[in-house]
Amino acid sequence: MSTSSKLGISVETILTHEGRDPDSQFGFVNTPVYRGSTVLFKKLADLEAQSQRFLYGRAGNPTTEGVEEVVTLLEGAYKTKLVPSGLAAITIAMLACLKAGDDILISDSAYEPGRKFADGYLSQMGISARYYDPRIGAGIADLMLPNTRAVLAESPGSLTFEVQDIPALAQAAHAHGARLIVDNSWASPLYHKPLALGADIVVHAGTKMFVGHSDAFAGTISTTEAAWENVERVRTLLGFFTSGDDAYLVARGLKTLAIRMAEHQKRALELAEWLSGQGEVVEVLHPALPSHPDHALWKRDFTGSGSLFGFVLKPASRDAVAAFVDHMQIFSMGYSWGGYESLCLPVNITKARTAVPRQERGNLFRVHVGFEGMEDIKADLAAALERYARAR
Repeated sequence: MSTSSKLGISVETILTHEGRDPDSQFGFVNTPVYRGSTVLFKKLADLEAQSQRFLYGRAGNPTTEGVEEVVTLLEGAYKTKLVPSGLAAITIAMLACLKAGDDILISDSAYEPGRKFADGYLSQMGISARYYDPRIGAGIADLMLPNTRAVLAESPGSLTFEVQDIPALAQAAHAHGARLIVDNSWASPLYHKPLALGADIVVHAGTKMFVGHSDAFAGTISTTEAAWENVERVRTLLGFFTSGDDAYLVARGLKTLAIRMAEHQKRALELAEWLSGQGEVVEVLHPALPSHPDHALWKRDFTGSGSLFGFVLKPASRDAVAAFVDHMQIFSMGYSWGGYESLCLPVNITKARTAVPRQERGNLFRVHVGFEGMEDIKADLAAALERYARAR
């Protein structure tokens, strides 16, 4: 599913050709790993002017800049910064918008480590963090306070998969002098473009879809021109920097992002539809399914879907959950996603939801669909469902 960039070329071509310059690398097709802290100046005038391309290793190098160039083009952003993790991207984005005495509104479905940062660190800085119903849409205007300076959205939420009305959130935030931050990790910029819908800052857990091989951490922050200065200032002051080795792995993953996303999308939809027909399954949480309550909103704002979705099984004891996951042959349990391997994780979010307490109809699981044979994947889940039913 291809979209065009502001340059008029497809995302597939951007991923393949941008972010590298073989002519400046002696003809080598990939930008190599630049490892280095010290950058040398030839003359005192150069040192005083601080005008050469690279000044110090922590500020970036050709390997990190190549990744930033590609993500900037994909997001339609002013600029992008590569940072060590998705959590680092979220924390920098929040700190770039906030100061002591300010307030932030955070989606109740947001990434849990981001919530912990807000509750455990921002509160110590004298910043209040409040949580809102991810389906509130334009109603968020009623929650805005005179000191609210940021709204954090994640669409869809990575555990419960509510789709958020980004244009409505952006309009309300801007009307009250606040900035909208959107976590776009699930769909990637191939299938969703929050900046075009009014967001000010877009963050990614590049560890997931960008890297794609479960072997590196990364985060990206892409912004409008107006939001860039504060983001780069905070990143510089905090000293966040991604090594050349990790940047190279992100660059490698980005080359195949379009192909991987298309295959992940196809496989996840096939499995979601299959699960919808299984007797033990109460609900499948995938925004691209017509049965999802936010399907119309997803169709309006997205051009595709990701590898990750949830499903709820009939109520049963912990022993039944253990019977389901403990003997899987294809699926493994793990906190991340986006790699080539399939993952299935039991999730208990009743304590993590505060704005809209979620009453589960059964046991919730999150699944990432990898690249194993689809019949093997289904057979593994079918056997798990049988074990679950017997234990229930």
